[in-house]
Amino acid sequence: MTSPTSPQFINGLSEITAGVDIVLSDVWGVLHDGLVAFQDASAALKTFRDRGGKVVLITNAPRPADSVQRQLRKFGVADETYDAIVSSGDLTRNYIAERPGQKVFAIGPGRDTPIYRGLDIPFSDLETADYIVCTGPFDDDTETAEDYRDMMMKARDRGLTFICANPDIVVERGDRLITCAGAIAELYASIGGDVIFFGKPHRPIYERAIALANGPADGWGGRVLAIGDSIRTDVSGANAAGIDCIFLTRGIHAEEFAGLNPDDPAAIAELFANGAKPRAVMTDLRW
Repeated sequence: MTSPTSPQFINGLSEITAGVDIVLSDVWGVLHDGLVAFQDASAALKTFRDRGGKVVLITNAPRPADSVQRQLRKFGVADETYDAIVSSGDLTRNYIAERPGQKVFAIGPGRDTPIYRGLDIPFSDLETADYIVCTGPFDDDTETAEDYRDMMMKARDRGLTFICANPDIVVERGDRLITCAGAIAELYASIGGDVIFFGKPHRPIYERAIALANGPADGWGGRVLAIGDSIRTDVSGANAAGIDCIFLTRGIHAEEFAGLNPDDPAAIAELFANGAKPRAVMTDLRW
């Protein structure tokens, strides 16, 4: 990893892609905010591809990649923006498929049911399940992790493994922050429950993305660049994988970065004093 001690503030992707073969881009917060697409971001990734690079979208969406693609098309994000998509939903599906016949207690909103499509799963209640799969709260418009504390204590007492299909704690939806599965998973872990996370910041999603891009097998640093708006998942995940990362300030951390002076390297460094270190910082993705 080649990230400097103090991240540099850049105005465009073009300033940092010399020698980069593959871009791994987050989706929610980078390409859209759950309501509208960011056209400059799509154009930047397409320009990188037009110049010979590969773009793989890596997302903690608890849905299969084809469902993510359909959503992107609805937002107006063209297929030409990227080469492939890897989702935490796909990794979760692999886990489920390897356990035929085991009963699942599913937590999540109805829109996430595509994660189970084509899988022969016996669903059950909490009292008889073999394990839990969580894609988010049942109602993420109103619920928080604390609404699940009693349920999680019962699950812990039964010794159930909790499969987190979206490690994000929150995600932006327009101008609101919405609770994600990661918040419930962290609650379960904090009371002694067994949790398995699929998606960023965990290494398997990076390995899968680079494999799809036919990327280098002899080290990733400098040749692979990640982009995201979450310090916890995008920056920390890239750091752990040895990949440089661009951090976007306009996403879920926008309030913390309000008023940032891009000409003050010390101020930028201070915001990352707790360990996660991007190579560069920019407001939003553009070429």
